[in-house]
Amino acid sequence: MNTSPANPVFVALDTTDLNLARDLAQRLKPYVGGLKLGLEFFTAHGPGGVKAFTGMGIPVFLDLKFHDIPNTVAGAVRAAADLGVDILNVHAAGGEAMLKAAREAAHSVNPDAKVIAVTVLTSLSDADLGAVGQRGPAQDQVLRLATLTRDCGLAGVVCSAHEIALLRETMGTDFLLVVPGIRPKGTAVGDQQRVMGPKEARDLGASILVIGRPITGAQDPAMAAREIAQNLCISEG
Repeated sequence: MNTSPANPVFVALDTTDLNLARDLAQRLKPYVGGLKLGLEFFTAHGPGGVKAFTGMGIPVFLDLKFHDIPNTVAGAVRAAADLGVDILNVHAAGGEAMLKAAREAAHSVNPDAKVIAVTVLTSLSDADLGAVGQRGPAQDQVLRLATLTRDCGLAGVVCSAHEIALLRETMGTDFLLVVPGIRPKGTAVGDQQRVMGPKEARDLGASILVIGRPITGAQDPAMAAREIAQNLCISEG
């Protein structure tokens, strides 16, 4: 897949219900650019559950955020890449050796797989960073970890919308910026701390917008996804 898909919206299928996830994926496919499968789904359904989506003809982001010693992460990434996903992620805080091991492991299975690194979770505030011993403010920590990620040869990072402009300026146009915590106007913020609307985030330079509950929790998920696509001036797929 390109680093800037025509439709940057990846819908987060955060559910343990495989049938519901499949139904949502089929209904939303015309209005989104990809699917995101995370820990909740993977814990319930494992590799077989992921394979149910990698043949749908739409990019899949497997969001498991690996963070362990380099050898363990390399093995996990190799197994994940073998599932046919387009994007997978690790924690940048795992350090240089782990990041490089993840990149090499993924590319040994699928040279086109994009490995990205999580910088600072969008649920964390500056105060939260200090409580776990990380040096804030969040924007500074994100820049440090994004720089490390780029230098290790990974495709991009997960960041909040509030770091998009800084990272786009410092990391260049080809660096993938995957942005969760996207909340269309009028939807609940939930457990996210650093949020932004989809059009504003896209205009700042986000590559991929991860949107979950505002779509999947809507009374009509397809309509919600369609309205977001229309707001972004995206034609239906």
